Amino acid sequence: MTMMTHIPILQAEGLTRRFGGLTAVNGVDLSLALHQIHAVIGTNGAGKSTLINMLSGELPPSAGRLQLQGQDVTGWTQHKLARHGIGRSYQRNNIFLPLTVRENCRLAAQSRAQRAWRLWEPAQACRTSRALADEAMERAGLAAQAARLASELAHGQKRQLEVAMCLATQPVALLLDEPLAGMGAEESARMLDLLRGLRDGHAILLVEHDMEAVFAVADRITVMVNGTVIASGDPAAIRANAEVQLAYLGEEEGAHA
Repeated sequence: MTMMTHIPILQAEGLTRRFGGLTAVNGVDLSLALHQIHAVIGTNGAGKSTLINMLSGELPPSAGRLQLQGQDVTGWTQHKLARHGIGRSYQRNNIFLPLTVRENCRLAAQSRAQRAWRLWEPAQACRTSRALADEAMERAGLAAQAARLASELAHGQKRQLEVAMCLATQPVALLLDEPLAGMGAEESARMLDLLRGLRDGHAILLVEHDMEAVFAVADRITVMVNGTVIASGDPAAIRANAEVQLAYLGEEEGAHA
């Protein structure tokens, strides 16, 4: 059996974000590796969304350092990071409902494969963006839905479309913010299968509240409480961590008792 090499793609060192007197994220170290799904968990207010906003360039850090494939990208804008391989989805659907699945993916691909010198050429005629869109739809399991309007898709398919739009930009790192939110069991299973398949060629950060899904799919888990990392390790180590059980998993179990 061939061992898979886990190559660091995106690394955060001491990443901190302050809003006035409030420290939302405090000195977080995090590493996303190729061929791995790294889940970040924590209760509401733990700092997960602020963290992913800094990793994607939506928010600049107050302190700390961010590296992408060995290059210091601290303070880079969201647009610049996206052009260099960061794909990001949101908690709420962020798609163009009046457009077809293919058009959504083509527009996403076009943002990466820009051709400003071809002013006279209709955007729809760009073979590169069309090919990227087709490949993204295939990988996300939406090829059969290509001609459908995004507004006609079921909730789970809309979440798949968000992932497809990320893939159309040719990312090396995927930052997925609660991709399973609002899904039923069948839709969740389909999304988890998609995430497992995306390990090949990507480093994946998964922010998710569904603990059963997290432990089913994650290779590594980081636990945050009040903006600080309290534990990071493989799923078995996180399950066995007494501080995690007290701060997070125990609360989840109690809520479902």
